[in-house]
Amino acid sequence: MTGPRVLTIILNWRTSEMCLKSAAAAHRAMQDVAGEIVIVDNDSGDGSFEKLQAGTADWDRVRVVQSGYNGGFGAGNNAGMRAGLADGTRPDFVYILNSDAFPAADAISGLLTHLEKTPRAGLAGSHIHGPDGAPHVTCFRFPSILGEFEGAACIGPISRLLRRHAVPLPVPEATQPVDWLAGASLMIRQDVLDAIGGFDETFFLYFEETDLCLRAARAGWQTHYVATSRVEHIGSVSTGMKGWQRVPDYWFASRRYYFIKAHGRGYLALVTLAHLTGAALGTVWKVIRRKKAARPPYFLRDLVLGDVGATLRGSGRGKADA
Repeated sequence: MTGPRVLTIILNWRTSEMCLKSAAAAHRAMQDVAGEIVIVDNDSGDGSFEKLQAGTADWDRVRVVQSGYNGGFGAGNNAGMRAGLADGTRPDFVYILNSDAFPAADAISGLLTHLEKTPRAGLAGSHIHGPDGAPHVTCFRFPSILGEFEGAACIGPISRLLRRHAVPLPVPEATQPVDWLAGASLMIRQDVLDAIGGFDETFFLYFEETDLCLRAARAGWQTHYVATSRVEHIGSVSTGMKGWQRVPDYWFASRRYYFIKAHGRGYLALVTLAHLTGAALGTVWKVIRRKKAARPPYFLRDLVLGDVGATLRGSGRGKADA
């Protein structure tokens, strides 16, 4: 098969049955696309590796590899990039697909076509929707002080005033550039990876896509949302995010590391102050309106103690603080 070659990477952690369904959907979507699929088992330790090998034994252009340790989302996908194509040659594009995401038949080729036709675009992501067809919010602005304030306050008049700084973007109706995209279905030019490197493995989970897109933007590449590439996504199957009773330490650690890496330690302090100020205003607003603040238990306490501790230790690194 001729044409640009795509290395599709699907990362598995204890979701082997769903991962096989995702891989089957990707395999169908790759029928007219040159390249291969690499499934990376992130040291699941539950027999996933063997199940994935058995389930794909008769498939062409599909390999299952073992990462060797669970270093998180970025480290696992980097392991897939290092595995590369079977013949050792360089792919033209790398496509990241979640193990609980199922691309439509033309979803992968749609991203590839868009990147081929748009030289300034270094990364491209799909329209993500749930099993019910409802769109998921996957397009974002880069986090900022005002964005943090707006998100923590969650007050109508403030949100309208700061709408150009809000981090989540309304689901676009058409293909367009955005700051960053969630990594459930994300295609990356190999030229971009050659220039800026892969995922920063200091992030265990969360903010790694934000960091990658920011590094690409600073190197002159755009990130594009492609409305015609459609992918069904269940969401949070590996992380269990939907059932969190308390936000885990690694989320806070990733947030701290992102702000310090991107803007410096002083910026993190200002962002945290903005968040606390916004949260205080939001709490007062909801008390006046007799509504309950929709905030996870201990969120503000964990946020502040983690940020203060990282500042006193002189550390903002994700896994080091987790």
